[in-house]
Amino acid sequence: MAEAYIVAARRTAGGRRNGRLAGVHPADLGAYSVNAVLADTGIDPAAVEDVIFGCVTQAGEQASHIGRHVVLASNLPQSVPAVSIDRQCGSSQQAIHFAAQAVMSGTQDVVLAGGVESMSRVPMRLAHMTGQGYDQLSPAIHQRYGVQEFSQFTGAAMIAAKWGYTREQLDRFALASHHKAIAATKAGAFKAEIVPVPVTLPDGTQTIHEVDEGIRFDATYESISAVKLLDPNGVLSAANASQITDGSSATLVVSEQALKTHNLTPLARIHSLTVTAGDPVVMLEEPLYATEKALKKAGLKLSGIDLFEVNEAFAPVPMAWLEYLKADPEKLNVNGGAIALGHPLGGSGAKLMATLIHALRARKKRWGLQTMCEGGGIANVTIIEVL
Repeated sequence: MAEAYIVAARRTAGGRRNGRLAGVHPADLGAYSVNAVLADTGIDPAAVEDVIFGCVTQAGEQASHIGRHVVLASNLPQSVPAVSIDRQCGSSQQAIHFAAQAVMSGTQDVVLAGGVESMSRVPMRLAHMTGQGYDQLSPAIHQRYGVQEFSQFTGAAMIAAKWGYTREQLDRFALASHHKAIAATKAGAFKAEIVPVPVTLPDGTQTIHEVDEGIRFDATYESISAVKLLDPNGVLSAANASQITDGSSATLVVSEQALKTHNLTPLARIHSLTVTAGDPVVMLEEPLYATEKALKKAGLKLSGIDLFEVNEAFAPVPMAWLEYLKADPEKLNVNGGAIALGHPLGGSGAKLMATLIHALRARKKRWGLQTMCEGGGIANVTIIEVL
C-alpha cells in the first residue's frame, strides 16, 4: 500500500468565547489555516485535489457546506472541491484519516484536511435549538439504552465516578495543563504551528492574534478549585473541562509521488489509522480501548511511542487513559491540552496533529499517537512517524 505524508500542519491560536476571534467569520477563520499550509509548502494551490473539512455545528454561519465556503474564502482556486464532515470532536482528525486513505489508495495525491469551529458565532447547541420540539433519539434508541439523551457531561461524570477521581485530582490535572501551556508559550514552542490572524478589537484597535487566549497565565489551584461545579454533588467544573473556543486547523497530506512532483519535504508519515466505537452513554471512554486496538494493529507498544496527544475534553478522560494504559504521564500533552488551549470542536483533531508533529520535531523524537473522544462513543487514533 502507498504511503501518506503530512507536509504541513498549522492552526490558529485559540480564541475565547466572544473573544479576539469572535469577529471572524468561520469560513474566513478556516481559510487562514488553509492559506498557511499552502504558503508553507509553496505548492500550486490548483494541485490540491480535494479539501476535507471538519465542523461539528453545521448551522448558522457554518451551514450550507462550510468546507466549500472555506475553499472559496481561501487562496485555493474555485476548481478545488470540498466536503464537510462531522465525526463530532474528532471531525478534523477523521478528515486527516480520509485524506490519508485517499492517498494510500492511489485515488488522489494531494489532499488538504482540516477543520473549523466558531463557537462564539455558532453556539454549540444551535443545531439542536433549530429542531426544538423534536427528539434526536428515536424510540428504538430510547428503548435500547434507557436514557432521555446522550450527554457528554453525564459521560464525563460517569468516568470520574468509575475511576474514583476526586475534584482535587481533576483540578490539579487542569492546573498542570495551564502550566504546560504557559511554559510552551513562553518558550515559543507554538510558533511553528500557529497562524497569525489579524483581528479588530471592540475598541477598534487592530492587532494580530497569535497567542492562545484561553491560557490562564495567573492560574492557581485556589482559582481553579473556586470555580462552581456543573453539578453541586459532582466533581466537574468548567475549569477542569475543555474551553469553548474559536479556531481552525489544516494539514496537507500527499503521496510519495507528490513529494517528488512538487518538491515537498515531509514532516511526518502517517503510520496507522484507527476508528472504533463503544458505549454511547459513557461516550468519552472509548479512546482507552481504541488505543489498545490501534497499537495491536500497528504492531507497536505504548512504551515505544514518544509523545501522546489525548484530547482534554474533560480531565477524567486523559486521566483514565493514562491509568488504564499505564502510560507515562511525562509524554502526555506536553505543551498543555484543551483545558488550557481550548477545544474548537471540528478544528481540534488537526489542531492536535499540528501540535504533536511540531512537539516531536522540536524534541527530535520519532513516534506520536493522537486520540480523541467523540460524541456517540466513538474514538479516532492516529499514529505518526516524524521524518
